[in-house]
Amino acid sequence: MRVLLIATNRHQRLMSRMDARPLPIGLAYIAGHLDRDRHTLKVLDLMFSDDYLADVDSAIQEFQPQVVGVSIRNLSNHSYMDTQWALPISKEVIERIRSQCQATIVCGGPAVSLLPKEVFNFVEPDLALAGDAGETFAQLIDYLDDGGTSHLDLPGLVYREGGETVFNGARCASSFSLPPRLEDLDMDKYRKAGFGIGILTKLGDFQYPTGPTAGSTSGPQEEGAWRVIRPIDEVVHEVKDMEERFGLKKVFFIDNGFNVPMPHAKTLCNALMEAGLKLHWNTCLAPFSCDAEMVGLMKKAGCALVIMGNTRGDPHDGVSLGDRLEPMVETARLCEEANLHYTVAQTFGEPGDTRETVEGKLAFLKKLKPAVANLRVGVSIMPGTPVAALALEEGLISDEAELIKPTFYIAEEVKDWLVDYLKEEAAQNPRWNLV
Repeated sequence: MRVLLIATNRHQRLMSRMDARPLPIGLAYIAGHLDRDRHTLKVLDLMFSDDYLADVDSAIQEFQPQVVGVSIRNLSNHSYMDTQWALPISKEVIERIRSQCQATIVCGGPAVSLLPKEVFNFVEPDLALAGDAGETFAQLIDYLDDGGTSHLDLPGLVYREGGETVFNGARCASSFSLPPRLEDLDMDKYRKAGFGIGILTKLGDFQYPTGPTAGSTSGPQEEGAWRVIRPIDEVVHEVKDMEERFGLKKVFFIDNGFNVPMPHAKTLCNALMEAGLKLHWNTCLAPFSCDAEMVGLMKKAGCALVIMGNTRGDPHDGVSLGDRLEPMVETARLCEEANLHYTVAQTFGEPGDTRETVEGKLAFLKKLKPAVANLRVGVSIMPGTPVAALALEEGLISDEAELIKPTFYIAEEVKDWLVDYLKEEAAQNPRWNLV
C-alpha cells in the first residue's frame, strides 16, 4: 500500500518565548515500524511549510496515497497568555485530504491519546489509534492491505459503527524496539532549530508527587512509575547513529523526569561518557530525587540545560507552601553549584492559591538564578486529573469532553488581579516569562 504520513504540528515556540521546533519523533517511530518491503512510504512534515495546505495538495497529487496517517501532537500550547488551539489545523488538513483523494485517514498522537473519541469526532478521520502506536499502526496497515475487518479488534482503535463512535478502550502499547526513521525528515533544518533532536529515554505514567510526598526531596524511585524505559545501550546507539549519519551533536532527551529513578539516570550519563560522545543535550529534570553526584554526572556527560517543572501539590493536601517549594530550591542550588543552566516553572492561580501563596511563590522565584523562569497563569486542565474533577465540581466545565479546547483553572480568590500583578512583577525581572 502507498502510505503517506503527515505531521501537523506547527507550534514553533517553547513557553511562548524560546524558539523550539520539535522534530516529530512519534511519526518517525511509526515510519520505522512499517514493513518497507510490503508498503511504499512518504512523509510530509508541515513544521517548516510556508503554505501547508498547498504542500498537502502536492503530496496527495504526486503520491496518490491509499492510507494517510495524521499525527496530532498536542491539544494546545497550554499557554493562558497566548492560547493556541492545535486541532483546527489537523481538521483543515483532513478536510483537504478528503477533497483530493479516497484514502483511508488514520489519526494518532498524544492529542488522540488524551481524548480519543472527542478528538476523533472533531477532526473526523476514518480511524484513530490512541496510545503508543508504532507496532499497532504497522499491523493496521497490513490488515487494511489484506482487506476485511480484522483491524477492528486492534487495541486503541477508534472508529464509527452504526453512526456511533466506538473506542476499544485499551490504548496501544509499544516497546520502541525499532529505531525511528529520520531520513524522511529535514534533519538539517531540525539541527538548526530549537533544543535539538529528540531522543526518547523514558515515557511515563510518572507524575510529580502530590499530597504528603509533595515536599519530599527523594520522590518516587520505582521503575513501575514509567510505561516505557528504553534500554540504555539502545539510547546510546541511537545517539551515535544520529551523530554519524546526520552530524548531530545537540539532542533533547525526551523524558519528563530524567533523574527518576536516579540509578538509571547515573548509569545513562556514565554510558554516554564511556561512549566518547561529545554531546550538548537538554532534558527535563524533576525537582526532587537529585543529588550533587547526579547533577555533576549530567554536566560531565554534556548536559547544557535542564527544564524543571512545577512541584505538584496544593494547600488542600496538607503540605505547606515552603515544603512544596523547598525541593526545587535545593535542586536549583545543585545546578548553580555545578554551573548547569536551568529553567523553572511556577503556576499561579492553582487550586487553593491566595494573595499570600502568590507572594510566597514570587519570593521563592527571587531566590533562584534560572536562565528563564516561566510564570504560568492558571492550570491548563487535562482530562482525568484532580483539577479536572475540581472543575467539574465547581461548574467550570460540565463534562471532561469540553477539555478538547484549551480550558484553564484560576483560583477564584486571585483571578481578578493575578494577570496584571504578574505582568508588573515580570517587567522587573528580565528572565521571567509570563505564560
